[in-house]
Amino acid sequence: METVAVHNAANAAHHGAPSRLPDGTHNRPRNTGMELDLSWVLDTRVNLSATERRVASLPGRRTVKKDAQAAWLLKAVTCIDLTTLNGDDTPERVKRLCAKAMNPIRADILDSLGMSGRTITTGAICVYHHFVATAVEALGDSGIPVAAVSTGFPAGLSPHHLKVKEIEASVADGAKEIDIVITREHVLTGNWTALYEEMKEYRAACGDAHVKAILATGDLKTLRNVAKASLVCMMAGADFIKTSTGKEGVNATLAVTLTMLRAIRAYQERTGIKIGYKPAGGISAAKDVLNYQFLMKDELGREWLESDLFRIGASSLLADIERQLEHHVTGAYSALNRHPIG
Repeated sequence: METVAVHNAANAAHHGAPSRLPDGTHNRPRNTGMELDLSWVLDTRVNLSATERRVASLPGRRTVKKDAQAAWLLKAVTCIDLTTLNGDDTPERVKRLCAKAMNPIRADILDSLGMSGRTITTGAICVYHHFVATAVEALGDSGIPVAAVSTGFPAGLSPHHLKVKEIEASVADGAKEIDIVITREHVLTGNWTALYEEMKEYRAACGDAHVKAILATGDLKTLRNVAKASLVCMMAGADFIKTSTGKEGVNATLAVTLTMLRAIRAYQERTGIKIGYKPAGGISAAKDVLNYQFLMKDELGREWLESDLFRIGASSLLADIERQLEHHVTGAYSALNRHPIG
């Protein structure tokens, strides 16, 4: 007999799921951007103490257990950009990662959750340009898009014309999503026009590929800078805004997330366009990803729990989620090496 866990898991993985086209892209309207509104940017404020209070209260105000937790974690799997961005990456490592993306949860665990016969995949595979073609070939007709980090990732200090060429090369190799890094100097010096023009050029170079703007929030010093940079990138046409490269000293945090989500909400209220959000860097535990999901739902609504509006940049998170799901169905914790990702 199917348990409550079965129904919850099935609903979590499929309820409200956006239609994904055969090439791995979603059919949600793109963000065409708007004219740079400097008055809006310069008037932006963030209440630091209120932000800190809000996120500090989250774990006590929102919690899920047992069947419900399994359901939320299955949903999180479908939003992971399974990532490898190491200097020692090889084609074989990327191929193994792609195999895991297509079958992220062991079949016996899915069977125990009543999910046998249902397709569960990660949201995307994220790699350097060098491995885009390898990943595209390995993923075949799975419908999982390849995301390429670009524009001189992670520092973003390559010559501008080379950044644009890198985007174009990744798109030509089959990347459906491009994760660009902004020039932090533009934010730190308040040169919002330069950031806007840079982002517009990146958006144009991406063509039909969706673009995620990595703000490297740990380098931006203040939440006010994070909010302003978020708005400028959305005005210039970013489809997603993303916290970090994962290489900064401080990466995704709940305070930064709240700030960026409220910028997304403000942009939607002004333009009617829904922008996606991607936290990245340091999210490795299942219990942590739940807090990001709660905040997304509270601030933006149910739609932002789907992969066309929510992605999680992670490498080791999937292993911990699979481990927690195994505990849910067996009552015992297994070693992490039983859940390899690459």
